[in-house]
Amino acid sequence: MISSWLDALDYSLCGGFIGVLIGLTGVGGASLMTPLLVLLFGVHPATAVGTDLLYAAITKSAGSIVHSRHGNINWRIVGLLAAGSLPASLLTLWLVSSVDRSDLALIGGITVALGALLILTAILLLARPWLKRLVAPRLTAFVGERHEKRILVLTWVLGLILGTLVTITSVGAGAIGVTILLLLYPRLPIHEVVGSDIAHAIPLTFVAGLGYWMIGEIDWMILGALLTGSIPGIIAGSHLAPRLPEVYVRTLLAITLLIVGGKLIL
Repeated sequence: MISSWLDALDYSLCGGFIGVLIGLTGVGGASLMTPLLVLLFGVHPATAVGTDLLYAAITKSAGSIVHSRHGNINWRIVGLLAAGSLPASLLTLWLVSSVDRSDLALIGGITVALGALLILTAILLLARPWLKRLVAPRLTAFVGERHEKRILVLTWVLGLILGTLVTITSVGAGAIGVTILLLLYPRLPIHEVVGSDIAHAIPLTFVAGLGYWMIGEIDWMILGALLTGSIPGIIAGSHLAPRLPEVYVRTLLAITLLIVGGKLIL
């Protein structure tokens, strides 16, 4: 809860930091926003997740518009992912609304799940080039060139998994979604994979965020302060991105996620 203009400034600075990471890498928003709210500001995990989901829906909308204008969105993939993720999100929201969110065991469970997912995200960020080079050809051979339906089913299953993970922790739609899509669609240009993942994340985070709002787990003052800082941060990060080697930025982000994820678990 924001009680003074100094608190609002702290949240805005946090939003600015996350915004720069989003502009630089395309990921880092949900991956770091929720744990920072929990660890630095002591926000209840459920409130942090809900607030971060709406934050992600708003910040990713601008990126989706840009990708759409450049034709970087595969709407068939977006539709398949959403067909799995939205029902999974609604079911997960129903489960969350039916439990006592003040229960210490539940709070601890959400925190540990968030930490574990951050560590998995970091591993996937570091291993993405290796996975695409070694795993994607084997996956293609396993599925078979003539079995497009298998790819479609696996994309839908990925949507189910992302819908559940994102609704519980707010993490997963970025690094995890992009990495798996690169394995499922190795011939698809990277910018089209990223654009499709961002476009899918918008309805997912919006629906999940509205669900948390309905159960009273959104802090609108924190959300406003975060957006105040993140929007200029995203602009600054986008301008810096072409000047910095992507591998260094990705490695730094992965190390940060490992440290934060480990702290949440321990």
